[in-house]
Amino acid sequence: PNRPGMHMKLIKFLLKLKAPRIVYVSCNPATCARDLDYLCHGVGDQNIKGCYKLKSLQPVDMFPHTPHIECVCLLELS
Repeated sequence: PNRPGMHMKLIKFLLKLKAPRIVYVSCNPATCARDLDYLCHGVGDQNIKGCYKLKSLQPVDMFPHTPHIECVCLLELS
């Protein structure tokens, strides 16, 4: 997703789709953490249940000498 992360409509769609695996690539660690939390644990105030488990997370420094990193995450259906 772009810097603001995934829109709630996309999160709902992915949770309904229940793909066996999701590879999530993000350039913003804060929105990455938020979106992973939604996919794994759900969104309590909207009565949405999460159904994924974070299996792997790898930071990648594609822009040396800058504060920017990419995060590549593997989620599997639990």
